[in-house]
Amino acid sequence: MNIFWMRLKRNRLAVLGGVIVICLFAAAVFAPVVSPYEPNDINVRHILEPPGIKHPFGTDDLGRDILSRVIWGSRISLSVGFVAVGIATVIGIILGAISGYYGGWIDRIIMRFVDIMLSIPTFFLLLAVIAFLEPSIWNIMIVIGLTSWMGVTRLVRAEFLSVKEREFTHAARALGASDLRIIFNHILPNSMAPVLVSAVLGVAGAILVESALSFLGIGVQPPTASWGNILTAGKDNIEIAWWLSVFPGLAILVTVLAYNLLGEGIRDAIDPRMKI
Repeated sequence: MNIFWMRLKRNRLAVLGGVIVICLFAAAVFAPVVSPYEPNDINVRHILEPPGIKHPFGTDDLGRDILSRVIWGSRISLSVGFVAVGIATVIGIILGAISGYYGGWIDRIIMRFVDIMLSIPTFFLLLAVIAFLEPSIWNIMIVIGLTSWMGVTRLVRAEFLSVKEREFTHAARALGASDLRIIFNHILPNSMAPVLVSAVLGVAGAILVESALSFLGIGVQPPTASWGNILTAGKDNIEIAWWLSVFPGLAILVTVLAYNLLGEGIRDAIDPRMKI
């Protein structure tokens, strides 16, 4: 663990990504404190007001403060990212563990199902499923999670195929340990490193998907603030109010970049081939 932290701290881009992630998380948690205004407060005297002292990110076509809406929107985006990735990771670990440990016909069936899911364009599958459901934050979380577990499954399966042939696994089996004990106590803890990296990178992907769905109007519905639906309002006034698109777009860019930098840094720090 000490070697991991040493490697991670030496990667300045990863440290920068981690600092940004922590700041975004803090802003989301303490949104009622750090937000200068209520996100849905309408003020007709300040409609489409450009960035200034009172409104650093300007206001929208209803006079709502964009900075406040971006801060509150971070709650939605990060919630979707964490919950969706959590669902995908749990499904991926279970299926990958079963596939990698037992092998044979069980492995073939699970892997063919993974191949079928991967052959379907994920975003169009999301659009098709959401079209039959009521657009809501919980439906978005669940659908994204249920359509993004395939990569985790493959990672866990590959790790299980390798780890189950090591000496400590054979020793546990020789001592009479059950399959569940071997899987959860011996193999899984030694297979979590790539899953952790995949989960960090997956948060960025889930945030992008949620923003895209909200931008298309089938994600989080107004007046709830989401980076995607703030962008939707911005495109209608982009010629006269550039700030409506720039600031939520920058929030998405910075967040996704931060998670990618952190994920890459964790991957390099875990890799034993990297020098200390």
